[in-house]
Amino acid sequence: MAQKISVDSYHRWHVRSTLLLTVVGVGVALSSPVVGQEKSHEVSGHSTLDWQTLPNLPDELGVAGAFAGVHGDALIVAGGANFPQPVWDNEKIWRDAIHVLTKVGDDYEWKSGGTLRRPMGYGTAVSTANGVICIGGNDGTATFDEVFALHWNPAAQKVTQVDYPSLPQPCAYGQAVLVGNVVYVAGGQSGGGLESAMTNFWALDLSKMPDANDAALEGDAFEWQELAAWPGGSRAFNITASQHNGYEDCVYVMSGRRKDGDSVEFLADVWEFTPGSGRWRRRSDVPRPVLAGTGIGFGQSHIFVLGGDDGSLFFRADELRDQHPGFPKESLAYHTITDTWTSAGAMPQNHVTTVPVLWDGRIIIASGEVRPRVRSPAVWSVTPMGQERGFGTANYCVLFGYLLAMVGVGLYFARRNRNTDDYFRGGKHIPWWAAGCSIFATMLSSLTFTGIPSKAFAQDWVYAVGNFMIPVVAFVGVYVALPFYRRIDATSAYEYLEKRFSRNVRLFGSASFTLYHVFRMAVVMSLTGLALAVATPLTPEQSVLLMGVLSILYCTMGGIEAVIWTDTIQTVVLLGGGLLALVLLVSGTDGGFSGSLVAAQHGDKLRLANFHWDVTNAQLALWVVVIGALGQNVSSYTADQAVVQRYMTTKDQKLAARAIWTNAVMTIPATFLFFGIGTALYAFYRSHPEKLDPTITTDQIFPLFIAHEMPVGVAGLIVAGIFSAAQSTVSTSMNSTATTIVTDFMRPFNACRTEQGYLKAARVITLIMGVVGTLFGLVFVDPEIKSLFDAFIKVIGLFMGVLGGLFVLGVLTRRANAFGALSGAFVGAMVMFLLWRFTNVNGYLYTFSGIVTCVIAGYGASFVRGEQDSDLTGLTIFTTDEAVSDA
Repeated sequence: MAQKISVDSYHRWHVRSTLLLTVVGVGVALSSPVVGQEKSHEVSGHSTLDWQTLPNLPDELGVAGAFAGVHGDALIVAGGANFPQPVWDNEKIWRDAIHVLTKVGDDYEWKSGGTLRRPMGYGTAVSTANGVICIGGNDGTATFDEVFALHWNPAAQKVTQVDYPSLPQPCAYGQAVLVGNVVYVAGGQSGGGLESAMTNFWALDLSKMPDANDAALEGDAFEWQELAAWPGGSRAFNITASQHNGYEDCVYVMSGRRKDGDSVEFLADVWEFTPGSGRWRRRSDVPRPVLAGTGIGFGQSHIFVLGGDDGSLFFRADELRDQHPGFPKESLAYHTITDTWTSAGAMPQNHVTTVPVLWDGRIIIASGEVRPRVRSPAVWSVTPMGQERGFGTANYCVLFGYLLAMVGVGLYFARRNRNTDDYFRGGKHIPWWAAGCSIFATMLSSLTFTGIPSKAFAQDWVYAVGNFMIPVVAFVGVYVALPFYRRIDATSAYEYLEKRFSRNVRLFGSASFTLYHVFRMAVVMSLTGLALAVATPLTPEQSVLLMGVLSILYCTMGGIEAVIWTDTIQTVVLLGGGLLALVLLVSGTDGGFSGSLVAAQHGDKLRLANFHWDVTNAQLALWVVVIGALGQNVSSYTADQAVVQRYMTTKDQKLAARAIWTNAVMTIPATFLFFGIGTALYAFYRSHPEKLDPTITTDQIFPLFIAHEMPVGVAGLIVAGIFSAAQSTVSTSMNSTATTIVTDFMRPFNACRTEQGYLKAARVITLIMGVVGTLFGLVFVDPEIKSLFDAFIKVIGLFMGVLGGLFVLGVLTRRANAFGALSGAFVGAMVMFLLWRFTNVNGYLYTFSGIVTCVIAGYGASFVRGEQDSDLTGLTIFTTDEAVSDA
């Protein structure tokens, strides 16, 4: 016999379970061992490098100019040259041995990989999935143009060699780098003397490579291409490295030396090549020449120079001989976004003429020259160490006090929900300004707090134009979408699709929306967790759990009222925290406001538009931003239940319109605020490059400032703002998906017998959606993501383009029918998948492309079945009461 549970007893049970879950949620966060403790340690003025040794090279003399790289999870060191002891009494000998360092459990072991076809060295090498590609080199009598790959086969325990296309001309003492699938070679000399130094820049596209098992890889498509070189003139013994510059991965050519009449010129200039545009630009000079240096990109925006001769004793080598002190033992760090150099600390040894490689997230420097004629067999493993700081008891008190207050809001509103109208629409008595704040918080999310400042820090204000489209689209929301939804008194936005087309179209739209918001919850929580990992000792997973559990609590209990009022509070915290951060950033920059402005202008950080027609360019064209933003916002204001639901929470249509305008107006100052924070971050860290942390992602730049520069307590408040923004998005997704499931999938089929049954089902579904979103958030944690903002934009486009297209198709046409709508939705979904999977089209265009594809395909397909039989009165702009009366 079924037991009857009263509403009051249900509330008592709900409150008890909520308190228990609250303790569990806070306990998850407190499982971090440093919570509530101040960490006592010295924070250096520059990045700290952890230097560890691996087993020495088997050649006890060491070698310089060896080919080095990683393949098959093993370090390969091949060829090179050295001087037998005593070094000043013997001639240089070129070597042909191939040494392979393999892992044996937690240990390492050197193995023989055979020999090269001839003794050789002083070429360059890059590590690829198909082997270590060895490029050029010499043997003391000749300079080579040959290129080959070394493949390590762990099972067979041997190295095989495969020929690649030869260089356009012989080259030694240059360096190469891999960017995507393209190998770039820059600098070097074509003969035995420095007078043959070249201004060469060659590229080999590995994606055009034939079968790697072929004995010789030839073909017109797979050849080296000669590209326009940097404007800085010829050089050899330069550094060539790759790193992301905020827009895309670039090639950097640094330092080197060349003949200058009878003397030698030591260079310190730096040049950046952008593959997307094919252009070079001058960057800040290295603080000193780093001839034959070891430079390598690490993290998302740093290049470390861990070796190099400054040339100060270049002409005294024969005089000093064994009294030579070696090369300078100070490492350098270059930050590509701020274009700044800083010291990276002292080095135990300075190895030159060797190829640095990345292996298991560490920089490996294998052997090399440590002073004239002297090599070292040492193999160094170098790891940049990030700065740490305990979050502190005061900050935690502020953070958890705020989060628990949000749960309190949920408890307060729990007793006010007597039916699903209260739970989903707040009984239609929400103040218009609160509904407006809720739309604002829902549309911007935590990615506004972290993603937009990091985007402006790394790039410019081009994306701000997209936000300026929100007030434009607000007219569509107020005068087109809002009247339709209020007229049919919709609880779910997709009720309109059934009235206009059919129930199947409604179910498709509702299911698509639900799937979108599950992914949206996961993306927002995972990306926010990653951003917060640098501001607190919480791991990304712990942050995701904390956000998920607390959002589940207050949203499950309080329904839409709890969501809207917490959104309103979170909006105040979001904007207040951002404004305070902006003040602190500007005041901490050299020169204050004027200094920040000068730095921003120097870095071209205030640019608002790019003018070109390339839809794949990382620097978005103005037209792409405008139509992309229009597409995103049209979909949000017309077809996103999370926004449409707010239309139905006010007393009447007039007040709902005020809510939409409130959001539109608030968007403008918020855009200036958060893009301004990004620009101020750029100016601050350009003034203080030593404060940058090479271990963080670009998206963690604002949390880094919060963690290291904010006063105690204030940091906790701003972190609370980030948490609150994420929770605003997550709780909205939970409530709106529960709304669509109950309204679109349960009520039409009379799944529950009573209103209380639907209310209980709504709470259970809210809980389930929150749990599912949180679990997906844990799965989606990926520190390799270059931009939170870009990733989020793609998620929006993949789902919302089709939904927006269905609404546009229904409202703007009378011909469209159910068959056409489903056909358009299917074609639109396929196009979205193809754009994402097989093209480089910028994700900003996804939503607009989805709308256009869905409308065109749907309208065309509608002619196959003829006109729709159902009454369209009040369902299109041509059949509203106003349109009919005008006719």
